Amino acid sequence: MNLIIVESPTKAKTLSRFLGGEYAVEATTGHIKDLPKSTLGVDTENNFKPDYQIVEKRNDTIKKIKSAAKKAKDIFIATDPDREGEAIAQHVKEIIAEDGRDESSLKRIVFHEITKSAVEEAISAPRNIDADLVDAQTARRVLDRLVGYKLSPILWKKVRRGLSAGRVQTVCVRLIVEKEREIEAFKSEEYWEVYVKLRKIEPVENGEFTVQLIKIADKKADIKNKETAEKVVTNLKDSDYKVQDVIKKEVVKSSFPPFTTSTMTQAASRIFAWSSKKTMSVAQMLYEEGLITYHRTDSTNVAQEAILKVRDFIKSKYGESYLPQSPKFYKTTSKVAQEAHEAIRPTNVAGLGKIQNTKFEREGELLYGLIWKRFVACQMSASIYDETTINVLAGTKSSTDTYLLRTVGQIMKFDGWKNLYKKNNDADDSGVETLPDVVENESLKLLKISPEQKFTQPPARYTESSLIKTLEKLGIGRPSTYAPTINTIQVRAYVEKNEGKFIPTAIGIAVTDFMVGNFLDIFEYQFTAGMEEGLDRIANGEQKWVDLISDFYKPFEKKLIDVEKNAKRVAIAAEKTGEKCPECKEGDVIIRIGRFGKFLSCSRFPECKYTAKYIDKIGIKCPECKNGDVIIKKTKRGRKFFGCSRYPKCKWASWRKPGKAANENSLK
Repeated sequence: MNLIIVESPTKAKTLSRFLGGEYAVEATTGHIKDLPKSTLGVDTENNFKPDYQIVEKRNDTIKKIKSAAKKAKDIFIATDPDREGEAIAQHVKEIIAEDGRDESSLKRIVFHEITKSAVEEAISAPRNIDADLVDAQTARRVLDRLVGYKLSPILWKKVRRGLSAGRVQTVCVRLIVEKEREIEAFKSEEYWEVYVKLRKIEPVENGEFTVQLIKIADKKADIKNKETAEKVVTNLKDSDYKVQDVIKKEVVKSSFPPFTTSTMTQAASRIFAWSSKKTMSVAQMLYEEGLITYHRTDSTNVAQEAILKVRDFIKSKYGESYLPQSPKFYKTTSKVAQEAHEAIRPTNVAGLGKIQNTKFEREGELLYGLIWKRFVACQMSASIYDETTINVLAGTKSSTDTYLLRTVGQIMKFDGWKNLYKKNNDADDSGVETLPDVVENESLKLLKISPEQKFTQPPARYTESSLIKTLEKLGIGRPSTYAPTINTIQVRAYVEKNEGKFIPTAIGIAVTDFMVGNFLDIFEYQFTAGMEEGLDRIANGEQKWVDLISDFYKPFEKKLIDVEKNAKRVAIAAEKTGEKCPECKEGDVIIRIGRFGKFLSCSRFPECKYTAKYIDKIGIKCPECKNGDVIIKKTKRGRKFFGCSRYPKCKWASWRKPGKAANENSLK
């Protein structure tokens, strides 16, 4: 009997289904060793040696693994194919070796998909545990522990008790705070756009089209107010219209690369409004059940065997015209040679297998469909459009000003990879106006002029999708860190999510101001990205992890002493409700944020101890009972939803902010 050790019980069940009786499979259920919670756990005087200890709740798991190991001929450690999985593999090796097991029978295997062929191939080619990957994970763990445990006590003294800091999470909050300040500083400006509806002189079917004013007297049409807009409209009414030129070109639109962790979480956020945490949970389930490849990756590489299979599938399913002459290859962004993962793709392109996990069955189907389409499309032929641009000149005899107006239309000639995303069978699904046939110098008839008043908009707040995209662009974090980082900053009430967009809380702003004001070097975007590159160099065997930590810690330690001694305390801005304290009658009722979220308090605390439950009203009456107020509530897992303030008398609830069709989204 041989033993295979994995991380997840679900993964163990999947392996057991096709490996047969000659293999026993045990799961570590995550980390079996970690740094202690109550102490620093890093010896800063002895090369930053980490004090890894057995995780107490894993004692029974370790006993099972040790018992199975004693009976096994060969032991294959098959933890996840990344730095964290490599570190867990090292810890598994250590606990088994404690019983005197010959290390030559302990073998490390790696596979990026849980299929029979992939596992058998991995078993046939075992390797040693990669010390460089283990060191990279150790460096990350030590670095994050030093930052968190050394900075948190200072936050307690200088901002508020109970706060905590994180190397990546603080930078993430900083992005959101700075975006909010951009929005606050933004001053909206009025501008006008002018649209003109024209048609051919001789009435013909589909002879009408609309053009937009682009230039006035060879300068950009920059219309700032109503008076100018009215003058332009008056001139356009008296103008003659003539086609300046017609530009036709063929546009080739190639497919997107297969998903990485970042692009997958962005797509799920945009299309399904899922949090990154939910997306990763569903992806984890699909991976563990053997339906997709490993879901923590920044690579767009695809295995040659998978490319051949998908090309055969495309040819048989869609025909040769949808298959490029040669396979498509995409440039990968991974900087770590040992972590040469594939992109996220289905393990069987022919279709979705049975999802065993009923909890995520529907979500699993949705995410799998997204992954499947992206993967198949990435090897399909490009879509081809005919794009037509019509430039129209307008002018009057009484004015020297000339006006350039323009419209662009597209007609799809060949849908290519977009065939997978079509909602119907129409060939032209581009959503762009189909234009009539006109020729240079052809005169046109004016039908209607439509001036539209608009105002410049402030920068958009971050969504999960745009935040992850920004973190990736800046080089901050890695595939395994996006979801936990974004979840942490919400759990710690540094930011809130309102209708899918992040807004910093008063606490988040105070912590950011203190950290950036006193530890700018550490929480600078380039420095944080540089630390990630340092971890990559360790993983590639190009740098020693102790050197990286030492270079960071020496100036950091000096800065800690200086800030603790000299930094000024930062006050958390209070949000006023506009009401007077009902108890002391003197103070204002303000909104504070505690360990369990928002609550009401008197501004004169501690002189006045008044507190009350905070009810987050949105200014809308319950669409069902018409009497209660719609308020924001949270599930046990922290997900926000809308409900009636008269609960349990009225049980109306909705995931979406109610409007005219609020009941369509009810949770009942």
